[in-house]
Amino acid sequence: MLQGSSILGHERPLVIRLSFGACVGFTVCLPLIGLITCIFISSVYHYDDSTGTHCRVPNYLPSISASISLSPECHIWRFCIGLHSAPRLLVAFTYFKFYKARFASRFPESSLGCFSLAFSVCENLGLMLLTYVSSNETYFVHKEGFVLFLASSLFYMAITCRLWKTIKKNSLSPEDAKSHCWKVRFLLLNVSFCGLAGFFYWKHNMYCESGSYTLFALFEYLVVVSNMAFHLTAVWDFKNREVMVISSCEDKDF
Repeated sequence: MLQGSSILGHERPLVIRLSFGACVGFTVCLPLIGLITCIFISSVYHYDDSTGTHCRVPNYLPSISASISLSPECHIWRFCIGLHSAPRLLVAFTYFKFYKARFASRFPESSLGCFSLAFSVCENLGLMLLTYVSSNETYFVHKEGFVLFLASSLFYMAITCRLWKTIKKNSLSPEDAKSHCWKVRFLLLNVSFCGLAGFFYWKHNMYCESGSYTLFALFEYLVVVSNMAFHLTAVWDFKNREVMVISSCEDKDF
């Protein structure tokens, strides 16, 4: 049943209405489900193709790039990322409006709010680039997409933690303090996992040790999961808000 909604004095039919937390959960769960599905299919049905390396040493886990470059894994991953990209941009612009209203005349927070939006958009673009250009197709473009995604996500998380540190100082809400605390934890975890993944990737390429690439793949998973967990804290930040889709059609007399 459609509900009526009054916008600028006009009654418009309400098409969709859901909590912002549900929107955030849906946005985060799509790539998570896609990632788990791709890794499972690659490990079970394409084990040799997804775990093989140039060193030809034993490897027990597929990297994310390997698992999303095979078929049907690549189609599943592209569907999930494509479907989640629009809600993710909605969340990014919601944060930007929130920061703009909260820090309208405050420096440097007002500028950091703009940088937050820019890095969030770049993170999303990098994710889409590495998704739709697989490592099997054009490795250089896929690699640059991954670098853009990783660098943008780290800058975005660091800026967000800085902004919410200020919010926590000026807020009496325990939700704001909890949100800041978990944001910092997930940022530290993400940086640690990035460092460990980079170390084992370097170790694998330098020494071709058995198991190094497996550990790289494991910490690569954790980098992505900790990133998703960071974005999930938006549930606390906007728990009382709703997302509404309103029909733009106007009634006409014939």
